Amino acid sequence: MTWSTYLGFAGMMAFLAMMPGPDTMVVLKNALTGGPRGGGWACAGITVANFLQGTAAALGLGAVITRYQPLFETVKWLGAAYLVFLGIQALRGAWRGDYAALDDVRRARAARGRRFREGFLSNITNPKVIVLYLSVLPQFLTPSSTLAESLLLAYTVAALGVVWQVLLLLFVHRVRAWLQRRRVRRMLDGATGTALLGFGAALALES
Repeated sequence: MTWSTYLGFAGMMAFLAMMPGPDTMVVLKNALTGGPRGGGWACAGITVANFLQGTAAALGLGAVITRYQPLFETVKWLGAAYLVFLGIQALRGAWRGDYAALDDVRRARAARGRRFREGFLSNITNPKVIVLYLSVLPQFLTPSSTLAESLLLAYTVAALGVVWQVLLLLFVHRVRAWLQRRRVRRMLDGATGTALLGFGAALALES
């Protein structure tokens, strides 16, 4: 694999990383309720799941999952259900709008582990992630490519996802005063919840 091939791959993956998706919505949801640290723990969970899926794809395990239909369908429906669950949580927050009391409850209940778990589960149960690895990586590899090259491409995808999510957290932190307004919080919670419900429904309906 040449440097030009790798840079072309990295450029395409950087563009895809910035496309709004479940990972972005989960990080935003946790950043709104837990600040940059809350979003950071969700980002950490997503990153671990991403690296695991990338490793599985590079080692050939991802192909086994996608070809074994019952397992693939199970993962798909679990992922869809979890995204819908997170979307309903966000919409409940928007409906109540009592953020002073609600944030106190969330701070007491939402430990680091819970935010990490939300990020991890939303990514690891999304079969589209493993399909992305399996559909894109082979296009940049040749029959003579090594396992190290496969892992490099897979981990590049995960690393670019981290970069984009950290930039998102920095933006949220910078406009935190504006985000603390009740009307803005309700609007963002509503938009985030609707997006998560949409992603869950799209995942469930996809054949």
